[in-house]
Amino acid sequence: MVLREGSRNMFCGGCGNNIATDERFCSVCGQEVSATPASPTPSLGSPSPVIGIFPETSGKAIGSLISGIFFFFVPFSIVAIIFGHLSLSEIRRSAGRLKGRTWAIGGLILGYAGVAVTITVIVAIFVFRQSAPTSALNQQIGTESSAVAAVRTLNTAEIAYSQAHPALGYTCSLSELAGSWGMSGELAGGQKNGYVFKVQGCKPAKTNGPIVKYHLLAYPDQSKGGTPAFCSNESDVIKVARNGSPQDCLTIGIDLSDNEINHPQGWSKASSVETAHP
Repeated sequence: MVLREGSRNMFCGGCGNNIATDERFCSVCGQEVSATPASPTPSLGSPSPVIGIFPETSGKAIGSLISGIFFFFVPFSIVAIIFGHLSLSEIRRSAGRLKGRTWAIGGLILGYAGVAVTITVIVAIFVFRQSAPTSALNQQIGTESSAVAAVRTLNTAEIAYSQAHPALGYTCSLSELAGSWGMSGELAGGQKNGYVFKVQGCKPAKTNGPIVKYHLLAYPDQSKGGTPAFCSNESDVIKVARNGSPQDCLTIGIDLSDNEINHPQGWSKASSVETAHP
């Protein structure tokens, strides 16, 4: 038996079970407890109490806590979890000969925290990579829809200007269109949402007569692969060239239907190679 005095524990000499100082018999093996320490020379019968043996700290508990400190590295988190569970089990079976339960629990907390952080980061990266293309596509659709809406606005402004100035007809001046029809300052300046807007090709039906023809262009302000160009004229029909070329839009552009204009799905997804519209 090991007698506890102050901070010392008392253990059964037969099985090593931890025994309270007021118990007479070991609850595990039933051996009688002697309150008086025996002489250093053990008898051949029941083991005598030994004074001065202190519980040791579990090495696995220490390893668990140290590994848990580096929880931001997944392998260390896993080691902290494994050693933490092993040390708790070892301490529980030691009957008081081992300590370090707090260290083991601390290692477990840090280890599981490291695993949780790693899983969160992986999920966040996966969600971001899945949503990024959709977000970029929605942004592109919004930009293209804005350009088409601006072209429609300019066509309406041309009609309003020609009605207000029948002797002049249409105009190739954006500032004059802005004066006859409410337009944003950006559009009146010829640039909006990454697109450049121009009115050109104004021609009269006869010399010194009113302008009856014009070409309206909307194309990306930078060379971006797959970003379409749009164009229109006095017919009010809007065309698209998916390769971004305003010249191709005028010559071989594809007409946009009312459904495409009102419910845009993005015109930059298809091939940039255009064929002549019948």
